Amino acid sequence: MITNALEFERPIVELEKKIQELEKFAAQEGLNFSTEIEKLNTKLTSLQEEIYGNLSEWQSTQVARHSARPYTLDYAENVFTDFLELHGDRAFNDDRSIVGGLCRLEGKPVMLIGHQKGRNTAENIRRNFGMPHPEGYRKALRLMKLAEKFNLPIITLIDTPGAYPGIGAEERGQGEAIARNLLEMAGLRVPVISVVTGEGGSGGALALGVGNRVLMFQYSIYSVISPEGCAAILWKDGSRGEVAAKALKLTAPNLHNLGIVDEVISEPMGGAHRDCKVAFENFREAISRHLEELSGMDGEALIRDRYERFRKIGVFTEH
Repeated sequence: MITNALEFERPIVELEKKIQELEKFAAQEGLNFSTEIEKLNTKLTSLQEEIYGNLSEWQSTQVARHSARPYTLDYAENVFTDFLELHGDRAFNDDRSIVGGLCRLEGKPVMLIGHQKGRNTAENIRRNFGMPHPEGYRKALRLMKLAEKFNLPIITLIDTPGAYPGIGAEERGQGEAIARNLLEMAGLRVPVISVVTGEGGSGGALALGVGNRVLMFQYSIYSVISPEGCAAILWKDGSRGEVAAKALKLTAPNLHNLGIVDEVISEPMGGAHRDCKVAFENFREAISRHLEELSGMDGEALIRDRYERFRKIGVFTEH
């Protein structure tokens, strides 16, 4: 049964509750309600397909932000092996909103780097709600350069509302840190695959997103700004986020159609958090396939491939 249900999931929750109650009653009374239960389960499947198959942009945003979705450390534990986390930017601090380290994917060494949110209030405070400071991006860049030195593929996982906008972050060069990552990632001589696993917001997301391949999970979002931030700027009313979400075209299918992402990774019905094993396996298959495609390229070819990929975004042709 769904836990931490979103508002639009209430009809599914109510039907699941009816099925559970009927199963419990049948067991207690020794009655056979298998036909009725089967009909309700068929109705439940149909309802799930109808709701999850027609999510609005705002509903997709809610799924992308769900607190139970897998985060970077979950992928490190369940998809990769021998994960060894590396800490610090060697200049100021260890930003816990970005994690990264050496690991193996199907026996092959890679560098994994990604945003990390928390499951509860205390953990979110420790992880700064997945919003990195400059030292977080500098740590990420240090690990990327380390991977390049040892010729290791880089996999980045994107899940952040955006870079932290606080005074301290600005004083320590937030904008420069993000810009430096964009510049340096463009010139990396090893394969880079970026995956939006949840919420990809603004430059805070793009600082880990300059890859040869950019993938998105089915119910994730990726945008230049959050819907609420967009609404606050355009209409001076952050509560109009639902309207802004529709205009931003921030869902995976929209961005795939626009050529901004290369592939949409399928999720279980209702989101990756409903069946993490399926999500992990789909992720593993997609990453392995794209790494295999990139494995034959030398450094210059990878740089050229990455350059051409981003230059094609927004190109219009006349007929």
